[in-house]
Amino acid sequence: MRVLQFTDSMFPVGAFAFSNALEPAVQHGVVHDRTTLHEFVRTATHVAAGGDGIGLLESHRATRAGDADRVRRADDAVYARKLNEEMRTMTTRMGRKLVEGAAVVVADPVLTRHAEEVSAGTAPGTYPVAAGVLFAVLGLPEQAAFAAHQYGTATMILGAAVRLMPIHHLDAQTVLFAVNDAAQRHYERVAAATIEDMSSFAPVTDVLAAAHVRAQVRMFIN
Repeated sequence: MRVLQFTDSMFPVGAFAFSNALEPAVQHGVVHDRTTLHEFVRTATHVAAGGDGIGLLESHRATRAGDADRVRRADDAVYARKLNEEMRTMTTRMGRKLVEGAAVVVADPVLTRHAEEVSAGTAPGTYPVAAGVLFAVLGLPEQAAFAAHQYGTATMILGAAVRLMPIHHLDAQTVLFAVNDAAQRHYERVAAATIEDMSSFAPVTDVLAAAHVRAQVRMFIN
């Protein structure tokens, strides 16, 4: 139930305001039907696992070890791999909302300290690191944190898709069901990785996100 509470859309992190680069992908015709949407979400979750997912696991393990410096290094590593302004905005805005809200609800000193560092600007406050800290504080396993993050990546894009495309809600659910099959494989692929192994190679997505900054018509922040 803790997993559900902090990953549910009712918890106010503002994910509804972001499309994770889907909006420019639709505008430029890269995504135009269910098949291309499936490919886009599948790619996004693959990239998320090898980048943000590693940062999340690192922050979870660091929190459990009581190593605040290691958490900050993971936060900096995630932020440094966001190559464009909109992706940096997305991860820090959602991360700040998550850790600030969780610090109030859970009232844990570790969360409070992380929220204070983010507020003071001494830590970027990326979303995957905030999630890793939160799940560790709650005593939930890293696999649950990783799965929740992968699920959230997919649902953010699919939630935007039903507003951007002529696609049925059940088509979006079908894509989500198929993409979720890869979550365990993604975890096994990155479980032994370190922050030095983090990568975020998605050039088409990065170009689309960069172009979106100057788009004249926008429904989403990114």
